[in-house]
Amino acid sequence: MTQKHQAVDHWQSLACKATGAKQAIYAESVQSLWSGYGEIFRADLTGTGIDSLIVKHVAPPTGTHHPRGWDSDFATRRKLFSYEVEANWYRLWSTQCTADCRVARCYGTDQLDHQRWILLEDLDAAGFAIRYSRLSVARAADCLRWLAHFHATFLNCKASDLWPTGTYWHLDTRPDELNAMADSPVREYATTIDSMLNTCRYQTVVHGDAKVANFCFSTDARVAAVDFQYVGGGCGMKDVAYFIGSCLDESECEQYADQLISEYFSTLKTALDLRAAKGAEVTWDFNELEDEWRKLYAVAWTDFYRFLLGWMPTHQKIHRYTQKLASNTIQLITSN
Repeated sequence: MTQKHQAVDHWQSLACKATGAKQAIYAESVQSLWSGYGEIFRADLTGTGIDSLIVKHVAPPTGTHHPRGWDSDFATRRKLFSYEVEANWYRLWSTQCTADCRVARCYGTDQLDHQRWILLEDLDAAGFAIRYSRLSVARAADCLRWLAHFHATFLNCKASDLWPTGTYWHLDTRPDELNAMADSPVREYATTIDSMLNTCRYQTVVHGDAKVANFCFSTDARVAAVDFQYVGGGCGMKDVAYFIGSCLDESECEQYADQLISEYFSTLKTALDLRAAKGAEVTWDFNELEDEWRKLYAVAWTDFYRFLLGWMPTHQKIHRYTQKLASNTIQLITSN
């Protein structure tokens, strides 16, 4: 049996065992994984109440093919670990998410040699079939409410078996990009910026790649999220700043960011109050939490700006709003 046929038999057997299906058949490709690391595809099932599922098949290439040339051994190890983290997330953490921070149900994960499979609920079939490349302010608020419930669910939880520090641009995991940066105050204070986020009192589990493309929408404004390769510990403002930057242009950021941040904190308070009402130990003072995290919004934005300056200094997200927040952050650092 060839390695390809062995891999096919493996995921089909895993799918049938996990769902009780009599047969699992490859239906269609959803997308290729970044840098040729595999594929996400939809599979049809027969003989069970589940019509389809999504298979994330990680099959690292023999040679790396990063579209922007970031192919160091360090980068390869980071990417491979990200898939291990994602499998851990779905196995060990995802069931804690409620309908307010909806994620796909995991039917199973497995690894064979250097390949990995994650079998997930088909969110399209579950009613989350709408995707956007840009969002209205109303839809952006829906996603920020998702993030608020997500952060509330895991507030003050230790991110075991995940990235100790979440987000794909975390400084310790991006030495190549830091070395590529031109001299600037952002580079000079990169470690300080990182420390401000990592040592704040209130920590949660962050999605780590909370961009528009990783949210799925229903016709009735419900939201679900996918792609948890960079989930881990951190300040919730990392997700908030990155998300706002992913869906709003420069003028929209200036006009709507404060409104959206306030919506996030309003929902975060509601979600934490709900946790307390259900008997969770209250380990937070909300006013203190909000005060701390609001001050770190610009810092979180500047942290991502640091990554962009090394990775792609001509990126469209580097605009006046970004530079204004970076200037505010540097002024905060140098005035203390």
